[in-house]
Amino acid sequence: MPFVVPRPPGLEPATWAAYGLTSLTVLPLVWRRRAPVTVLLAIMVASALYKVAVEGPGQPLPYTGLVIVYTIALLSPPWKRLATVGLLVVAVPVSVWLNTRSARELTFSLFVFAAAYVFGRLQDARQRAHRIEAERAAARERARIAREMHDILSHAVSLMIVQAEAGPVAVRVAPERAEAAFEAISETGREAMNQLRQMLGLLRESPENPETTAPREPRPDIAALPELMERVRSSGLAVSYTTEGGVRASLPAATGASVYRIVQEALTNVVKHAEARTAEVLISRADGVLLVTVTDDGRGPRGGSGGHGLLGIRERAAAHGGTATTGPGPGGRGFEVRVLLPVPSTAEVGA
Repeated sequence: MPFVVPRPPGLEPATWAAYGLTSLTVLPLVWRRRAPVTVLLAIMVASALYKVAVEGPGQPLPYTGLVIVYTIALLSPPWKRLATVGLLVVAVPVSVWLNTRSARELTFSLFVFAAAYVFGRLQDARQRAHRIEAERAAARERARIAREMHDILSHAVSLMIVQAEAGPVAVRVAPERAEAAFEAISETGREAMNQLRQMLGLLRESPENPETTAPREPRPDIAALPELMERVRSSGLAVSYTTEGGVRASLPAATGASVYRIVQEALTNVVKHAEARTAEVLISRADGVLLVTVTDDGRGPRGGSGGHGLLGIRERAAAHGGTATTGPGPGGRGFEVRVLLPVPSTAEVGA
């Protein structure tokens, strides 16, 4: 504004030389992110030349200096930041001495430069916190996808192995049973491939390139459990399935998907390890709690933690604020998986 508004009487008018030097104090900011310290030195030289060599309008605030100090505090390594602080401790008093030589200007200048530096450090801390949170979110998503793929593969492969091992015996004894076993193997494999294709599609998705986005299919939930039971029964395990208390009423989609995976993994463990003949699946809902139990009549608990399957069940329950316990079945026979998940009560859903 001093270049376009008439100056008070007695002061020299602004000249093109003063206008050019003022522009030179601003132009280096174009490169402030590439070479912030070099830009700071260029601004200081141009400002000093303006003050010493040109009788032009004074600048009330060192705007460009504040911008570059903020940038150095934000982007530069510690040694450059320390060198900048040392340079300012010398340059600011010299600038005040060349201008007004007042303690008020010195205090004000030191304060605003310190504020610019502090704001730069705070912004750097915020950006690092955001990056850390983004990395944690990506890690959580990778862990979730890994659990999904483990559940899909473990369930499908376990059923296919059991059915394939029974196939040769059935061919000799009951050909029609062998045919059913081979059809079950094929169906289990196709279902696993569809679910894996969906999971891998999530990894390939790119918002910038819609062509890489795989078609979405509904996530499995409680409504798909009867189909899961049929596939498990085809392996020779007699499975009963019971629900109580309006299980499907407005159940959150994420909770429904987790319940499906929990039951799937529990039944997979029965097929792989329990040597059981029967299994019971009970899902009940009451007082804002969803109870999932899977009980078998097999060999019961053995040493060890149960591998990744039981760990995955506990992680899924914890993700919804619930709990998962495992141990001997009723009367000490067999094995039981018991999961409690908090959900809206049926009364709340009805309201």
